[in-house]
Amino acid sequence: MTMQFGLTSSAPCGYLPDQQERLAVMVEDAQQATTPAHYQLLLERGFRRSHNDLYRPWCDHCQACQSLRVDVAGFQPSRSQKRVLAKNQDLELTIGGKFGAEQQALFCDFINQRHQDGAMYPPQPDRFLDWVSCDWLDPVWLQWHSNETLVAVAVCDRLPQALSAMYTFFDPAQSQRSLGTFCVLKQLELAKQWQIPWLYLGYQIDDCQKMNYKAKFKPNERYIGNRWEKELKS
Repeated sequence: MTMQFGLTSSAPCGYLPDQQERLAVMVEDAQQATTPAHYQLLLERGFRRSHNDLYRPWCDHCQACQSLRVDVAGFQPSRSQKRVLAKNQDLELTIGGKFGAEQQALFCDFINQRHQDGAMYPPQPDRFLDWVSCDWLDPVWLQWHSNETLVAVAVCDRLPQALSAMYTFFDPAQSQRSLGTFCVLKQLELAKQWQIPWLYLGYQIDDCQKMNYKAKFKPNERYIGNRWEKELKS
């Protein structure tokens, strides 16, 4: 397969004020023959997925977006992460399911209360479902219930050598559970169970506070200057 890419026009960055962003995007004709194995190759080169589109930042004057992946075999939860796992032992995991009324209500509540300044506000469940869906790959839906009440959902892509986190949403009224951290920890557990070496967490931007949770999962690597760099030891 020959992969062809184009560049988008510059537009205001959604994460850093006063910055302009551009994306390198696989052209539509090339998408028709895309497979999970092709996405695996591009994921290893800093790309991400949005519906059928594969893209990566290609900005003229900024290199702040760095793809981050966690070494599954080397990961050991910190003390605080162990506490998160302990206080969520009552949650029951379901792999699969649909984006029905219960899931849509939780998604809307999450966006309305946590992300009014984000690109998904106001929440539009149909657009979200289209964004995470894909014609050449079936995303994995992970859902956690407490006493039959849905409290968290994580959507991820399972690839030959990677688990790629797409999006997580959860009950904003249960902040004491640290459900965002919990969902990443459980995806790491599943990746280890499935013998998948890497969990990709998307782009890390050090100057964007909402993204800094990703760097707490160690050991990790960042894609910098077209190569993966291990985290620097402090």
